[in-house]
Amino acid sequence: MYIVFGILTTVVNYSVFLLWYNTLFRGKDGLYANSIAFIEAVLFAFVVNKLFVFESKSWSFMVLKKEIPSFLATRIGSFIVEEFGIFIAEKILRLNRFEVLRIWDTVIDGIVIAKLALVIVVVLLNYVFCKFFAFKSTTIK
Repeated sequence: MYIVFGILTTVVNYSVFLLWYNTLFRGKDGLYANSIAFIEAVLFAFVVNKLFVFESKSWSFMVLKKEIPSFLATRIGSFIVEEFGIFIAEKILRLNRFEVLRIWDTVIDGIVIAKLALVIVVVLLNYVFCKFFAFKSTTIK
């Protein structure tokens, strides 16, 4: 189940990233586009991980006040790794100067490719963090 919802969360994250990166930021600021995508994906991921992956069914205040901060802390950890990777790709390596493909107004450049590579690292980090910190008292399906 984690793989299924991990893929769906990744699709949410990547789609929102592409939308913002290619519209408002016009291929100029992957860091801001990634920040917006992170917020959207975390909201989605919390609900599906809580309910379907780790089967934590309680929505009581006492349960949420423990799960939400620990879930956010784990996601912020992986977000920092991803932002650092995008920072290196964009500001140091300047990969956005390499356009790989253009489909209508959507540009696939070095930053978009770097984000795709970072997805693998982030999915693995998120799984480990969630399993051992956010939902540690529940089982994985």
